[in-house]
Amino acid sequence: MPNLLPLAVSCGDPSGIGPEIAMVAWQLRNERQTPPFYLLADPTLVAARSRLLGVDIPIRETTPQGAARTFADALPVVPLAAHFTDAPGLPDTANAEGVIEAIDRAVADCLAGRAAAVVTCPIAKKPLYDAGFRFPGHTEYLAHLAERHTGGAVVPVMMLAGPDLRTVPVTIHIALADVPKALTAELIATTARITAHDLEARFGIARPRLAVAGLNPHAGEGGSMGLEDRDVVQPAIDRLQAEGIDAFGPLPADTMFHPRARAGYDAAICMYHDQALIPAKALAFDEAVNVTLGLPFVRTSPDHGTAFDIAGKGMARPDSLIAALKLARRLADPASATAAA
Repeated sequence: MPNLLPLAVSCGDPSGIGPEIAMVAWQLRNERQTPPFYLLADPTLVAARSRLLGVDIPIRETTPQGAARTFADALPVVPLAAHFTDAPGLPDTANAEGVIEAIDRAVADCLAGRAAAVVTCPIAKKPLYDAGFRFPGHTEYLAHLAERHTGGAVVPVMMLAGPDLRTVPVTIHIALADVPKALTAELIATTARITAHDLEARFGIARPRLAVAGLNPHAGEGGSMGLEDRDVVQPAIDRLQAEGIDAFGPLPADTMFHPRARAGYDAAICMYHDQALIPAKALAFDEAVNVTLGLPFVRTSPDHGTAFDIAGKGMARPDSLIAALKLARRLADPASATAAA
């Protein structure tokens, strides 16, 4: 492990729990076999949050190249140019610059070979929007950065990966009312293709099985409860099967996620955000990991948000971040992974 590149962790919104779950993940590095990482953050804020929480964590400013050597003895913090206002639970638009800088630098480090993978702590979208951020969320912004660095087109795909279930939403950060208009057979097929490719290439699953959910109750009940499943979802499945991808459906979403059904597939392709995220979080809220497929680098994240209501109170659990770090390590270098996600 000492010879492996460290993971680059962006701090997320500093008014949320990102800085403190990173600190606790480091504290538990031996007990939980946390892979070496460095935190892209404002060191002054990290030190202040440590004092607020009453935890004695040595913090050492370093570079990505020095992080792995530092990790055993101190939390490696790679300083940002931006500085944060320190107000746990109170998001501040003034912090937007640093939040974005941390993501930018994590991606740049990964693509330049200074980090093995990108792990992002949670961001709050409204403060970013108020500061002029024009992307719906992390997923879309990471795709933009990948395109900017590589010059190639990128289609990002969100996956929630837990111990017993992987789910992929075809549409993500849009209103539920807009989902039927946004769904096309090509969008569903493209999402499934990327999922199948990354499950094989990164997760090591030979010929992944993809269960495709219907949009409507009972997958449309033959058209009596909506035509989208017959006219949009089924043609996408037919196209995937013709390409040799093991996709099947459309399946009623209400019967897809019990244990016997889950045993029959490697990932569920879902039509909208909550159809995918509700079962994933219900089964494994503290262990599920948000993975972005389709990128030229590995990116994972905890499956929870900023949790402003408990920030700075010492209540935040690091479980999902630790799972995200372990999965990032596994996907970046499967042969040297310390644990499976």
